[in-house]
Order: sequence, then C-alpha cells, then structure tokens
Amino acid sequence: MQAATSCDLKFRSTNPTARNKCFSHAIPKRVAITCGYRSESFSFPNGVSVSRSDWQSSCAILSSKVASVENPGGLADKIAAVNGHTNGSVNLGIVAVESTNGKLAPVQPLTITDLSPAPLHGSSLRVAYQGVPGAYSEAAAGKAYPNCDAIPCDQFDVAFQAVELWIADRAVLPVENSLGGSIHRNYDLLLRHRLHIVGEVQIPVHHCLLALPGVRTGCVTRVISHPQALAQTEHSLDVLTPHAAREAFHDTAAAAEYIAANDLHDTAAVASARAAELYNLQILADGIQDDPGNVTRFLMLAREPIIPRTDRPFKTSIVFAAQEHKGTSVLFKVLSAFAFRDISLTKIESRPHHNRPLRVVGDGSFGTSKNFEYMFYVDFEASMAEPRAQNALAEVQEYTSFLRVLGSYPMDMTPWSMTSTEDA
Repeated sequence: MQAATSCDLKFRSTNPTARNKCFSHAIPKRVAITCGYRSESFSFPNGVSVSRSDWQSSCAILSSKVASVENPGGLADKIAAVNGHTNGSVNLGIVAVESTNGKLAPVQPLTITDLSPAPLHGSSLRVAYQGVPGAYSEAAAGKAYPNCDAIPCDQFDVAFQAVELWIADRAVLPVENSLGGSIHRNYDLLLRHRLHIVGEVQIPVHHCLLALPGVRTGCVTRVISHPQALAQTEHSLDVLTPHAAREAFHDTAAAAEYIAANDLHDTAAVASARAAELYNLQILADGIQDDPGNVTRFLMLAREPIIPRTDRPFKTSIVFAAQEHKGTSVLFKVLSAFAFRDISLTKIESRPHHNRPLRVVGDGSFGTSKNFEYMFYVDFEASMAEPRAQNALAEVQEYTSFLRVLGSYPMDMTPWSMTSTEDA
C-alpha cells in the first residue's frame, strides 16, 4: 500500500476563551490533536522501541524540543503493517501554539500519564475521534465508551496515529452511512495502519439548522455544513432557506463553531443539537434530515485485538486480494466458502489495489486489455472462535494472494431511536 503521509502532531487547548467568550462555558479544556504539514522534520535519534524505557527516553528528547536528528531505523521501521505493507514516517515536530494573551507559548511536555497503557479498574479511556466537540463522532465515542476522555483530531489518519503512538487508548471512526454509503478513506487507513477492530457502534443522525441567537430563518443567506449533511437535508433546506447558498465545510460541528467564533449573523449550519449547546447557537429547525432512517456505523479501534467469544453475536471483518489471473471465479469461490457453512455476509466491497491498480489480460495474437486489480473488504456474522469461521478463512486463503483479519468483535445490538441523539 502507499506510505502514509507524514504529519505533525500538534497539541493545543480547545478551551475557546481566546476565540469567543459567548460559548466559553460550554467546552471543557482538553487536548486536541491536529495534523499540520511542515517542511522540516523531526525524528527520534534511536527510534521508538516497544519497551517503556526507550519510549520514555524518546519522549524526553521530544519535550526538550530537539528540532531535527538523524534517524537510522526510526518509527516507521518499528510500526510496520501486516503482510509486508509499511507505514510512512511520522513527523513529531514541536510547534508553538497561541496562548490566551495572543503570544506564542511553548507546548507543554508530555508526562507519564500521556504515555500510560490503557486504564484499568474503571479509569477513563482516552478515545480519539475526527472532528470537534459536538460532532457525531464524539457522540459515537461516548456511546462506545461512556465517561471516556474524548480527544478531537482534525483528520482521520491523525486519530489512527494517536492510538498507535499511545496518545489515545482507542479510536472511534465512521466507516459507512445508510444514505451516503462507505467512507472509503477509513477503509484505506484500516489497511495502511496496524490497529484492530474491537467493536462497532451505530448512531442515528439527527440534523438541526443552527444560527446565532436572534437570527431568523428568513435572514439566512448561507448554509454551511459537511457535504453529506447538506445532501441529507436538501429538501428541508429548500423549504426553510430557499434562497440561501449552500457551502461545504469539513465537519458539521466545526461549521457551528465557525459561525459562533466569527459572529456570522447571515449564516446557518447543519449540525447536531449538542453543537448548538456547546457553541451557544439557537436551533432554527429540529430534525431536518430528509430520511428518518439515517444511521452512521462507527468502528472502535485499538492497538491489540480482543479475544473472540461465542456467548454473544460477533462480526468479523477481513480484507483480501484474489490470486493473479484467476478472474471472477475467485470471488465466487470465496463467497461459496461462507455460503457452504451458512455464514451470513453483511458487507462486501471492492477497492482498487493501490500497489497494482492494473493487470494485463490476453495474448499477443488477439491484443491485450488492462483490468483493475481489487482488494475486497468483507464483513460476516461469525466469531473467529467458531470452527466454521476458522474453516471458512482457511479455504479462502487458498484462493487469495493476500488475506488479513481486521478484527473479530461484538456486534452492536442496542436498540436506537431518532430522539436518542438529540443530545449528541
């Protein structure tokens, strides 16, 4: 697979007192992880070892703000993906962040608490999610791990890296929506990174139209939100704001935060009711999604897999590549391996093979053609603790050149209702 893009992990406070006092009471002070692209690089001098002492020594160097050091066999060599696919190097450059008085201040050094293993005995888990407070991903993190310490990240791959680097204990990321389909970026990142799926959670999407207090619907000339949210509320917006322009934003809750921070009285956002609470916005219209059956499925990711069981419904996710020159018959044989053992498939999707996007078919006498090579993602309802699942994968392996189990995890069987996420 392609190497992961190098990023800087910046630590900043999301306490918004410096940005806008109107909603400063709503957001607790926390750590946010952002991804910023920089030309200069930083790497640990001796690499990051799996031992705690080496890891702490490396972070001591990091906290002393060493700008750049030669790196023979650094982090990228230690964090290698399964089956020969390697991750790219990760820049951990220290950067200055704004303080409350507007001046640049040094970043606080990491402490032993930041590097501790997953908390035990009911301690709060640190859960990374993509977005800002008030995003649906934050609600999914809260449902998956109640009373967790949710850590916002500005990009999906930063959430993956936060778990790999022990900054977070878990990550909760969306993989598909009932209306918008699969989120392909996260499927690609599942293959690129080494994390394991340890659970799933489903969140109903409950959209609201938000604006600053006192703003009327007729005064709105622009509506901003994530492109999917705008598409999912298209008909409602035609009725509520027929003359307002619609502009894409990278995140629903971030759109609400942007309106509050910039005091925009002519702009509304499509976001959750919790975003209205956090950023001191009023709800102009509640439940504006065009389809009431709008649900997003999230995966819970961890550094280590869980032990599969048979005492409750489990789901297993795999990804494989067919053997070369076998054509569509391989896919039929793979599906037959599951059908023969009465294993239900809940999802199957193909993605172009990044390393080998094309294959040549035919011979010189009749000409040749170039077809796409694909990776196949499959979810099936069975635990890897069951012999039938083990036998099915043993048969699948005979027809594939690459096979990886992304995780075997409990299915989300909790009932849900559209009103349950009004606080999300």
